[in-house]
Amino acid sequence: MSAKDYYEVLGVQKGATKEQIKDAYRKLALQFHPDRNKAPEAEARFKEISEAYAVLSDDEKRRQYDAYGREGVYQRYSQEDIFRGVDFGEFFRGMGFGGFDDIFSQFFGGGVSQPRRGEDLTYHLEVNLEDIIQDSDREIEIPRSEVCRTCNGSGARPGSTPQRCGTCGGTGQVQKVQSAGFARLVRITACSKCGGRGYIVDAPCKECRGRGTVDRKRRIQIMIPAGVEDGHTLRLRGEGNAGQAGVPPGDLYVVVNVVPHRVFARRESDVYLETRVGVVQAMLGAELTVPTLYGDVKLTVPHGTQPGTVFKIKGKGLPSYGGWGKGDQFVKVNVEVPKSLSEQQKELLRKFGEQR
Repeated sequence: MSAKDYYEVLGVQKGATKEQIKDAYRKLALQFHPDRNKAPEAEARFKEISEAYAVLSDDEKRRQYDAYGREGVYQRYSQEDIFRGVDFGEFFRGMGFGGFDDIFSQFFGGGVSQPRRGEDLTYHLEVNLEDIIQDSDREIEIPRSEVCRTCNGSGARPGSTPQRCGTCGGTGQVQKVQSAGFARLVRITACSKCGGRGYIVDAPCKECRGRGTVDRKRRIQIMIPAGVEDGHTLRLRGEGNAGQAGVPPGDLYVVVNVVPHRVFARRESDVYLETRVGVVQAMLGAELTVPTLYGDVKLTVPHGTQPGTVFKIKGKGLPSYGGWGKGDQFVKVNVEVPKSLSEQQKELLRKFGEQR
């Protein structure tokens, strides 16, 4: 599938409304539908615009795409998940050519649904700015289901023999027919009687009580990328809940939450800090000790510095996530005026004022 910009594919602006996106897709889909357009490239173009519409018409997928691009969408969703829930049939019903079921047959190989893998898990990980000034490792503990070691996932007591399911004939799948307008969709789903296993357990395993899985806590080592943004999601394939009937486990999604810092404010890869100097320091100049994420540094404040002046300390920001180099640190100087003065200090200031 093409890696073009989804907005460009549909010919809409990035701030387009859902209705504008829908109208754009309708026009292009009718133009490139393989039943109407027999050009060799029509089918590929049709799939391309359908993928763009499936992502941009869904608020959550669109936010993921706007933040991290197409690769970010495919990190979080499988291709089937991208298209799930999108009613393509509304564009084609009653128009005399294939629609709903044809689209899914193109994307998912005839509309056949294989036994679903294990459930995905989500874990929210809090980190500080100091944690992301470089790549760092973190160990987390995840409660999840795992394949039972006693029965190897069969759910049957060791030494017993499971019986073949009479509903699905041991295939673990049953056929279901759905109608959508003039389209007829035949789907093969997991058998509800045996849960997709193809067999019935008469003597359940004592360890997992026939489920084939047990609940455990697992420690997992993850790498936190330098400069990662708040809300970024890391995908760990196969670290989710165990699947049933021998299908693969789900994935683990680690959402990185960058905790607000007590000293620094962050804007992308730059950090900001406010500090105070006295009137005399601002007037005569001074050398300040300023904290950074990498330790204290010296900052020279020249004489005559005005309140609100911002100084840049190059290279003391965060690494640029997914790019090169580091951001900068910006220090705003607030001049502190004393609230009380002695008579002698007042007299000196009066003389200073007269000389000015």
